[in-house]
Amino acid sequence: MSTENQTDYIAALTNLHRGLDRKGPGDSDFSRNILSNLSTLPLKPRIADLGCGSGAGALLLAQHYQSTVMAVDASSVFIAELKARAKQLGLEHLIMPIQGDMAKLDWAVGSVDLLWSEGAAYNLGFEQALKIWRSLLANSGVAVISELSWFTDNVPEPAIAFWQKAYPMMGTEIENIDRAHRSDFSILSTHRLPSQAWWVNYYEPLRERMQQIEITPSTQSVIRETEEEMRLFEKFSDSYGYTFYVLQAA
Repeated sequence: MSTENQTDYIAALTNLHRGLDRKGPGDSDFSRNILSNLSTLPLKPRIADLGCGSGAGALLLAQHYQSTVMAVDASSVFIAELKARAKQLGLEHLIMPIQGDMAKLDWAVGSVDLLWSEGAAYNLGFEQALKIWRSLLANSGVAVISELSWFTDNVPEPAIAFWQKAYPMMGTEIENIDRAHRSDFSILSTHRLPSQAWWVNYYEPLRERMQQIEITPSTQSVIRETEEEMRLFEKFSDSYGYTFYVLQAA
């Protein structure tokens, strides 16, 4: 894909997700359950949400801990939405919105106690993201990172064909656990996001949005891919999905 085409594609993808609460699959109750089992953190942890979108995770973290969240995203559109949502919820004093590259953060070593990232590590590749982010974590700091993962070694061919093109570095849960170990993390737990959360919180609102936006050639391409992704997930959600990896700096 040429740089110009890629820019158009990203703009169309951003426009498609504009105004949606979630820019990817997730669930607040599911996330709260993970947080309720993190017992090793300070009372007021230093928190970062990397690839925060419009803040579904960052706002939940701020509410849960009543502690400041550094929320990073490359999209000015999503950062503007985050600011508006934080103000609406009376949480703007706890949210530090940062438009920037989550691979190039000039933060001090060991400056984060809890690093959260939902569905964003794939932009760097899971292992590469872990290696880049590892130095940000304090001793015994915790990272909660969701990553698209194969649940089985016997994946149906249509799913393999689609994701080989869309995300060739996608690994099994065992492969991702190995990648975490290689990146100097220990594994506290793993949690598969229920397939229902994909539909209720992400795909159904996205489907509504697809019917509202102006159709351009770039938008048409993004919608076509998204519809194919939905069809595949409807058939094969027992073979893959998001796994939340709860990791501790080793």
